[in-house]
Amino acid sequence: MTVRGYTTTERERSLWAVISDRSSLVRRLDWPLIGAAVALTFVGTLLVYSATRHRTDLTGGDPHFFLLRHTLNACIGLGLAALLVWLGHRRLRNAVPALYGVSLLLSLLVLSPLGSTVNGSRSWLQLGAGFAFQPSELVKIGVILAMATLLSATLESDGRQRPDARTVLQALLLAVVPAILILLTPDVGQTMVIAAIALGVLLAAGVGRGWLFGLVGLGVAGALAVWQLGVLDDYQIDRFAAFANPKLDPAGVGYNTNQARIAIGSGGLSGQGLFHGSQTTGQFVPEQHTDFIFTVAGEELGFVGAGAIVVLLGVVLWRACRIAAASPELYGTIVAAGLVVWIAFQSFQNIGMALGIMPVTGLPLPFLSYGGSSMFAVWIAVGLLLAIRVRARGGV
Repeated sequence: MTVRGYTTTERERSLWAVISDRSSLVRRLDWPLIGAAVALTFVGTLLVYSATRHRTDLTGGDPHFFLLRHTLNACIGLGLAALLVWLGHRRLRNAVPALYGVSLLLSLLVLSPLGSTVNGSRSWLQLGAGFAFQPSELVKIGVILAMATLLSATLESDGRQRPDARTVLQALLLAVVPAILILLTPDVGQTMVIAAIALGVLLAAGVGRGWLFGLVGLGVAGALAVWQLGVLDDYQIDRFAAFANPKLDPAGVGYNTNQARIAIGSGGLSGQGLFHGSQTTGQFVPEQHTDFIFTVAGEELGFVGAGAIVVLLGVVLWRACRIAAASPELYGTIVAAGLVVWIAFQSFQNIGMALGIMPVTGLPLPFLSYGGSSMFAVWIAVGLLLAIRVRARGGV
């Protein structure tokens, strides 16, 4: 039988091919990575709700305001990840110059009158109707993709095992320019993330140890120069001073970290119970739904719950490392490595400042902290990892 130029058998084969392709795609997805990311996002939603349901000064009297917004952000993030898996990281590679250029343009706009200041940092673009976007989150993705594109293209065309000095300097320039723009806002935390990403990408590209030691030394010198030249605001200098001396001004600059440690310590082994944390309910920890979301977990879920969050973050990083190692192309390996360094460094910094072992820098905890820009960016990272995994020839 023939229908519109196709026999019934041909149509059946075509349909079966589509079904097989979709089945193969599902099998190639990294389900441990997806499961850990979804679990972290779900836990983060509960923690954000716990931290904000009594904050009438933020919610305008609607206890579900942040719960609904956070859930919407998570759904959009999942959609962006699915879109990237469908497009593929190779197809996105052609748009990397445009993506990088847009991220730089948005970073410049932040420094213009269009920029908005939040907690002392001019890092936001106000989009109206209560929505704001933080371009530095997009910059991190742009830097990873741009550096990976340059390094992989040069190495593959020249047949080299390691990038030469010229290529390394060009790759560094791709990270330095947006890092300077971000530092001018001033946002020290995101600048530190960009620096860590640059080192991780270069390491994945095979640069020699001399370059790495030299860049670390240059970074230390640059940090001292920033301190001496007065680039940082007074409140940022006070944060580092409070980190060096926790007893300095406990009711002022050291208040956040002191209250954070009290909240985490009061959770004990099993916690006070979800939605029952006394420090959280009493609103003693500032910025608890964003920068200090880990304190909610420590107080209400205890050591066990907070430890489970760390384990889930470890699963994400473990699967990302496996994806980087199994990628048949250098571009995929470098991109995945950059994403690993980004998530690992930012997670360590956020949890570390809640525990008092790192200075307060205002970085969100991936998957958990409230904020659309952060949620979109981290799920884009998951989408890139899944796209690399799906198109890898070998299994992971």
